[in-house]
Amino acid sequence: MQEKNDVARLSKRMSKVLRHDPGSVGLTLDAAGWVDLDRFVAALRVPRDRVLDVVARNDKKRFEVVGGRIRAAQGHTVEVELDLPVAEPPAVLYHGTVGSVLPDVLRDGLLPMRRHDVHLSATVEAAVRVGSRRGRPVVLVVDAAAMRADGHEFRVSANGVWLTSAVPPRYVSTLPA
Repeated sequence: MQEKNDVARLSKRMSKVLRHDPGSVGLTLDAAGWVDLDRFVAALRVPRDRVLDVVARNDKKRFEVVGGRIRAAQGHTVEVELDLPVAEPPAVLYHGTVGSVLPDVLRDGLLPMRRHDVHLSATVEAAVRVGSRRGRPVVLVVDAAAMRADGHEFRVSANGVWLTSAVPPRYVSTLPA
């Protein structure tokens, strides 16, 4: 159990640095969010194999390692351009949240808040996991086919999270109970 907690703790630290605050450990991300893996490991002061273990074991595949570089797959609050191509989404996507924000979402739609994009899931199960992080989950249904037909763009990250700039309220409904 301690090992699992250590992995989760390091994963959260890695997410904070790669998504939100690289300067906290003296790093600067390139325009696409990448940083040299060896510099990252040195800045975190953890063994390289521990970082690679977190990357491999992360169930949400939050991190990418390519060619000696590492980055977060999505979820940045710092300015990055992930260079993800526009993709054709499934007809329906899902968003996990909690009931306390439901009135705001139904009025204003889904907004990226501090992130660059709204994060959507291809499955109800994934949306439930996301919503569960903050309490009892509520799953919202997004009519991605109608959004796409109306000119909204979608991208999909390496870990399968669907991204769009915002979801206007007319495309959002609640999952039937």
